[in-house]
Amino acid sequence: MINPDATQIRAAGGLLIRSGTESEGTEVLLIFRNSVWDLPKGKLEDGESVPECALREVSEEIGLQVQPQILADLGTTRHTYTIEGEPVEKETFWFLMQLDENVKEFTPQRAEGITDVRWVPADDAKSKVGFENLKEVISRFTENRQNLRKVELNHL
Repeated sequence: MINPDATQIRAAGGLLIRSGTESEGTEVLLIFRNSVWDLPKGKLEDGESVPECALREVSEEIGLQVQPQILADLGTTRHTYTIEGEPVEKETFWFLMQLDENVKEFTPQRAEGITDVRWVPADDAKSKVGFENLKEVISRFTENRQNLRKVELNHL
């Protein structure tokens, strides 16, 4: 239920994956932000589409020179928090993404409190992230890998 008194924020982010080793399988990229494992995401800018925001935020937060490719829609999450005693409701649009090339080094966006970027086996990522809504996003991928809705970016 939307709180009419809360500031509404729209954001987008990505669950970036890569094929891991045969023993580890698919890996998920996590960021360590403000002492918590997280997924890259951020606020929509004026005039920006949701997919553009997701690609930009993921690229900025992990220091990519080349944007990832969006593979599928992972839905939205909502959560509330307060800033200086004022309620905020944040709706985040999530996308499954991958890189076209094997990037081995990342540059954490320290201005955003990000101090580490790390590939983690997909089945372990859910237990590492610090927020329930992120566990839900990871579960949408790990439990539905074969049935994810492919994204048609011109329809978002």
